[in-house]
Amino acid sequence: MDARNQECKPLIVVGLLVLAVGLAGLSLARPGGTFATDVLPASLIAAVGMSLAYIPAMMSALSGVRPEESGLASGIVNTTYQIGSALGLAVMTAIATSRGAAELGNLPALTGGFQAAFIGAGAGAGAVAAAGAGAVLALLLMRRPKRAAAAEAGDQPEAVQV
Repeated sequence: MDARNQECKPLIVVGLLVLAVGLAGLSLARPGGTFATDVLPASLIAAVGMSLAYIPAMMSALSGVRPEESGLASGIVNTTYQIGSALGLAVMTAIATSRGAAELGNLPALTGGFQAAFIGAGAGAGAVAAAGAGAVLALLLMRRPKRAAAAEAGDQPEAVQV
């Protein structure tokens, strides 16, 4: 499974870029807009981006792990994903609320709060910037695990005594 790390890289990069486009689309929602025109298309684009990025990222994360450690590694990756999602939602909710989303009767303020959450409102890296930065980092930093590079070079790993 080591060789899959490089095969996953393009999907991760493209997936994160598509996710960024979908999130940017959500930031363009208008107070007088409709679900079908302002939310649904951007949500579908973001969902495609997530599906393109998540599974290859999981495969890449597990590609350099010994078979007997794959359950542990999978648990760590899934836990990290869940914690990151929870923290991201908390940050976006705080931004949205501080920018007007708490005013339920005021549609422009509510929409403005959600727009601010999707673009980050200048309060650090927003969802769009985070997805874009993830794509750039994956493009620049992802490389083959050492075991895959050694196997291609013809080096055989030493036998492990059990």
